[in-house]
Amino acid sequence: MTGFFSADGWLNTFISGINNILWTYILVAVLIACAILFTIKTRGVQFRMVGEMIRLLGDSTKKTHEKHVSSFEAFAVSIASRVGTGNLAGVATAIAVGGPGAIFWMWIIALLGSATAFVESTLAQLYKRKTTGSYIGGPAYYMMFGLKKRWMARLYAVLITATFCMAYISIQSNTICGAMQEAFGIEPWLMGIFLVIFSTLCIFGGINRIAKISSIFVPVMAVFYVLLAVVIIAMNIRLLPSVFKIILENAFGFQQFAGGTFGAMMMTGIKRGLFSNEAGEGSAACAASIADVSHPVKQGLVQALSVFTDTLLICSCTAFIILLSGVYTNHNLNGIQLTQNALLSEVGKVGPAFVALAIFMFAFSSIIGNYTYGEMNVKFLTKKRGWLFFVRVMNGIVMVMFGALASLDLVWSLGDFFMGCITLCNLYAIVRLHPRAVWLLKDYVSQKRAGIKSPEFHKEQMPKIKDEIEAW
Repeated sequence: MTGFFSADGWLNTFISGINNILWTYILVAVLIACAILFTIKTRGVQFRMVGEMIRLLGDSTKKTHEKHVSSFEAFAVSIASRVGTGNLAGVATAIAVGGPGAIFWMWIIALLGSATAFVESTLAQLYKRKTTGSYIGGPAYYMMFGLKKRWMARLYAVLITATFCMAYISIQSNTICGAMQEAFGIEPWLMGIFLVIFSTLCIFGGINRIAKISSIFVPVMAVFYVLLAVVIIAMNIRLLPSVFKIILENAFGFQQFAGGTFGAMMMTGIKRGLFSNEAGEGSAACAASIADVSHPVKQGLVQALSVFTDTLLICSCTAFIILLSGVYTNHNLNGIQLTQNALLSEVGKVGPAFVALAIFMFAFSSIIGNYTYGEMNVKFLTKKRGWLFFVRVMNGIVMVMFGALASLDLVWSLGDFFMGCITLCNLYAIVRLHPRAVWLLKDYVSQKRAGIKSPEFHKEQMPKIKDEIEAW
């Protein structure tokens, strides 16, 4: 395909040039610096409170008795957005572009970035607002009411809507169509039409319907995929030590330094890791805000766990499948086709078909999960329902079809550009506001130590900012 939609078209060339500057000189350093800062300030909350994170998944305690979204349902919405093409196609792209060592940097950004996810999600809970039948919140709200920067809040709301309802949707659609064409020979335009119809039916159902669908859909698809990976790893258990060796040697190898590819490998791993786990973008904070919990820290901990679930579990499954198969050395394969060919070599002809069906479930849940973030932020920008209808059309029809027809390189370039913009904007805000999240964590821990099984928070506990807080 040539012209506007192609990998060598003017649009992709222009955006790729901007991405090289944005990611090479700015974002990687800022992401790592912030993740380290939050890890230190929270005293490694992502490591010392893993048990509490797991326990909270089954916590049914609510602040009210109304029919709000539960903590687990909010967790499922964020996982629905996280668990998608980043886990199957994104990991494959990272290996194809950056080599096996890129996986190591995906792990590092997940381990450190989960502290970032905790901070942004706790702040989103603190500054959430009540709406009809649910809560609403996210970075735009803590920028507006915490930082008192209306212009930044509105900028972020526009950027995240463009990122998730347009750029990321096209990536999900592109990957589904590529997988279906590889496995079943279905033409991308035909698959695009099917996706348009299916996604529109779900999107016009609203946030609560999406939450209900995700809470059932996501755990099932994730369990099946992990089980397949476990079976493949068990079949090749003798090769597992060599896989870790390949990853570590490539992450710190002399060849990478001498060849000048170390920076590209590290950057690729971090980019694809951020796309997959979203820690620092602020998107998970939007999902966190809709949960009805008795203390903001509860959902902060749950969202930190979702980063581990996404990158350390599901992304690692894909990485092991690809590396154990050895097909990553074929430089003609990239994206979802690399994952499909890896499974073809491991489990036979059923492999590509399984990946096609898995990517449909993973990526489609991301399409409807991504729309959730757009709807929240459109409601922040305006009360006019016409704009909400416009975003639904752009999300469910225009960008789904664009992704079906555009090249893989173009949709990923668009995703990287918008991902960089929203991440820089959000990181500035949470660096400024993180002391409030740290205070809330200390309050939560002190209540637990005092023997309170389900800690509670009331805005009177923070008298200096209680006028900024509505839902508590």
